[in-house]
Amino acid sequence: MNDAPGAADPREEILTHLPALRAFAISLTRNPSQADDLVQDTIVKAWSNIDKFTVGTDLRAWLFTILRNTFFSDRRKKKREVADPDGLHAQSMFDKPHHDGRLAFADFTRAFYELSDEHREVLILVGANGYSCEEAAEMMGVAVGTVKSRTSRARNRLAQLLGMEPGEDVLGGDSGATLAVLSRSGTQAA
Repeated sequence: MNDAPGAADPREEILTHLPALRAFAISLTRNPSQADDLVQDTIVKAWSNIDKFTVGTDLRAWLFTILRNTFFSDRRKKKREVADPDGLHAQSMFDKPHHDGRLAFADFTRAFYELSDEHREVLILVGANGYSCEEAAEMMGVAVGTVKSRTSRARNRLAQLLGMEPGEDVLGGDSGATLAVLSRSGTQAA
């Protein structure tokens, strides 16, 4: 950590990034409990390595990079494990929709989780969190062109999975109910 005179300790800012970290972790793991564990591991790693953080740079991006790297490292380690042998997780995913907005969100969620990990990741970073392709490329450790390509392919695939026509808005024609569900879920439209 580069200590400039009068600079605030970046550890004091970590708490403000927990909701975004949790949302990103849920999008990667598809399981709130595993997401909480992933966020906890991320915070422990960040806290332990705070001396490697450069004050004045984007702490949130640094935390997202740690979270992403932790997720993919864990995934590689568990590649041969059977994820849901009893089907308990799959059963927990069912929720009877209460209105059209909830139906649209359920369709979106189902389609979103059919995307590859890389496509979900790029949509969360670029679409939902508003990072530029350049910032996302740096966090993901890939070229900017790769981020642009993945973003385009991910959006096209998502639209295909949702049965949308080219140029159709995912929220087009819906009442505010869909937006209300999205805002309550902590998700932003990609």
